[in-house]
Amino acid sequence: MVKKISISKYISYLFLVTICVIWVVPVIFGITTSFRSQAEVVSAGFRLFPKEWDFNNYVAILDNTSTAPILRWLSNSLLIAVSHTVLVVFIISLTGYGYTRLKFKGRDALFFTLLGISFFPGVVNLIPSYKIIEALGWVNTAWAMIIPGLAGMGNIFLVRQFMKGIPGELDESAKVDGASDFRIYYSIILPLVKPVLIVCGLFSFIGSWNDFLWPVIVYTDVEKMPITAGLLLLQDIYGNYRMIGQLMGSAILAIIPTLVLFIFAQKYFLQSINLNSGIKG
Repeated sequence: MVKKISISKYISYLFLVTICVIWVVPVIFGITTSFRSQAEVVSAGFRLFPKEWDFNNYVAILDNTSTAPILRWLSNSLLIAVSHTVLVVFIISLTGYGYTRLKFKGRDALFFTLLGISFFPGVVNLIPSYKIIEALGWVNTAWAMIIPGLAGMGNIFLVRQFMKGIPGELDESAKVDGASDFRIYYSIILPLVKPVLIVCGLFSFIGSWNDFLWPVIVYTDVEKMPITAGLLLLQDIYGNYRMIGQLMGSAILAIIPTLVLFIFAQKYFLQSINLNSGIKG
């Protein structure tokens, strides 16, 4: 019995190591490619580390403020992602409170109807969404990226399930003391659902930061683009990327904010896995 357990453990470790290698090697290769000269990129085959470490790619990236203003794109993405995330956290927490604590006719029917509609592919809404953005005059503005998707039903579902694990007796005690619904939401419920809100906020930030198709559609002004749409401009008129090292360097700079955010927020993932962990003990 012990032997079987040890064998299964080793197999599990082997599987995890294999997956780790498959994921890590391309990342390392991408990072090291950003330090290769263009001559080495096009002449050498697969080589994990460059023959000579070349920092000129990053110098060129930071010096370019006209055709490919990377720092400008990064600041645009940061403004969009942070604004979108803050609004998402506020809206989904308030909506989740309404779907769990407020009693009104057709509450559950409305929730599951909207949840079912959300299963339609997002690409179906691209043209109607663009027409709405165009009618509002939001093309080439940050609002075109910040507002759409604020009330995602996936996030609302997670918050709703988490809130259902919080005893209703807390609400009743607060109401006896004269607390309003908003006071109960702000002072009692909101602190208890912080783990799931952080996770939803992290997902929203990453989704907004990595969104590619939508910003390509709504942005034509180079100065106002986020980083994902801007990287597309690094290719030539034939769709080929001429400066691979600079492209990889730009991509590495683009993933730093989400990587740092994940490192600091990863402990909340385990807390949010248990949808009934609003109350401990």
